[in-house]
Amino acid sequence: MQVSPFLGELIGTMVLLLLGDGVVANVILKQTKGHNAGWIVITAGWAFAVTMGVFVAKAFGSIDAHLSPAVTIAFAVATDNYSNVVPYITAQMIGAFLGAVLVWLFYQPHFAATDDAATKLAVFATGPAIRHTGSNLTSEIIGTLVLILGLAGITTKSLGEVAVGVGPYLVGVLVWSIGMSLGGTTGYAINPARDLGPRIAHALLPIPGKGSSDWGYAWIPVVGPVIGGTIGGLLIRFFAL
Repeated sequence: MQVSPFLGELIGTMVLLLLGDGVVANVILKQTKGHNAGWIVITAGWAFAVTMGVFVAKAFGSIDAHLSPAVTIAFAVATDNYSNVVPYITAQMIGAFLGAVLVWLFYQPHFAATDDAATKLAVFATGPAIRHTGSNLTSEIIGTLVLILGLAGITTKSLGEVAVGVGPYLVGVLVWSIGMSLGGTTGYAINPARDLGPRIAHALLPIPGKGSSDWGYAWIPVVGPVIGGTIGGLLIRFFAL
């Protein structure tokens, strides 16, 4: 199979979720070397996961390396070009699901050693620190908006060749900043595929004692980022491009 934008989005998102959910598993599952390493390790791990995911996506054919339906929607709105929305989001969802499955395969003994069902779900999907629909939705909207505005700044034409070489690192720093500053309320999904793909994997995989997949909350990390991405796309379209 030749490289292609679809393949790049799929493989890049798979790597993103393998490393991102992987760092969560390493910190919160029992009897791992990283158990109880803390929030900074999780946010750093996700930042590095995004950086590597972007590099991999580009290597496999996606020059855009969106890795997120929210980003794809934002830049479709910004450019008024919706041709990539369906193929990119399809690839991202498949990649996110596969990445979560790989995390389960990698950490199987540690899932078995962990008794708490909520902890097992937290490896795959986000959840609120305080369950409050309005506040939780607002958190995801604002976090995603910051992501989109930050990406617009990183990829602006005025940076020229600088962003070509260091762009993936800057995106990682952006996600790290969002995680440390804005991630404490909902776990900063800021990416519908990042949450929904692994949540589906959690529901389907034979994880012992896994409990509920919390579908009552699942719409928030999907709808919130889509709204935030749309607002960001409109701001870019009318003020930044």
